Amino acid sequence: MSKIIAALDLGTNTFHLLIASVENGKIHKYVEEQRHVKLGEGGINKGLIAEQAYERGLEALRFFKSIIDSYPVDLIRANGTAALRTAANGDEFITQVKNETGIEIGIIPGDREAELIYKGVRAAVELDESSLIMDIGGGSVEFIFCNQAEIFWKRSYPVGAAKLMATFHHSDPINKNDKELIHLHLIRELKELKEIAGKFRPLKLVGSAGAFETFAALEVDQFGEGKNLQKQPHCHVFTSHHLQTVIQNLITSTHIDRANNSLILPVRTDMIVVASLLAQFIIEELQLSRVEMSTFSLKEGLLIESAESY
Repeated sequence: MSKIIAALDLGTNTFHLLIASVENGKIHKYVEEQRHVKLGEGGINKGLIAEQAYERGLEALRFFKSIIDSYPVDLIRANGTAALRTAANGDEFITQVKNETGIEIGIIPGDREAELIYKGVRAAVELDESSLIMDIGGGSVEFIFCNQAEIFWKRSYPVGAAKLMATFHHSDPINKNDKELIHLHLIRELKELKEIAGKFRPLKLVGSAGAFETFAALEVDQFGEGKNLQKQPHCHVFTSHHLQTVIQNLITSTHIDRANNSLILPVRTDMIVVASLLAQFIIEELQLSRVEMSTFSLKEGLLIESAESY
């Protein structure tokens, strides 16, 4: 009988819990929960988890543990990413979580995060050609050049949506100056990425969950593009000009516009603007006309890897 595993992805914006088993390469999910803790709010550019964010994080993990205890879970795997990697009080948070819940959080470096994202995305999307996976987090963004068989190159950059928003997004709607500063920052920070893309020449971009799920929901709502979900239930294939329209509409929208849109999760109400600028930058700079979205990401990768090694 396959083992039941609880996989926790503790990100800068959202904490995710997945309780599932893996049988013959297929994931059988028992429960999937998320809590929008915004761990980086108020402290991400100070290298600190602010008091209110700290408490939200603890509360989320207490809640997750209550769910885990209601299932016959054989193994718990919890990974902390950018916010916990860089926070001065990250170790304190990890110790308190262990003392209160028994959950042991492992902090993983960006390259390891990218590897797990790849394993998750590969289970949802056909990577039968040279592809670029992009995972927009709050503290960092992971890029993976790959195909179905292997990773060619991977790297994590500290240009996550929460960091960009806190540093550059100071207008509503975002003004030309803020957009130009973000653009210049991305040119500097991602210069290496453009050079690597010239070597591996990806034919498509695969967005890993998060903001790309919002883009997909908005495309379906505005253009009725949903037929492509039939063959691959965990993948969405964008129509290029529809995606461009969705992204541009988000960039020019106001806070009130986004807050009143039920398809945009509250945690993404403001961060979706800089996430849109990030996605637009990569699509245009690397000239990627084919874009897909995977609903699988790090937690599915962690689950699959844990099942294989358990």
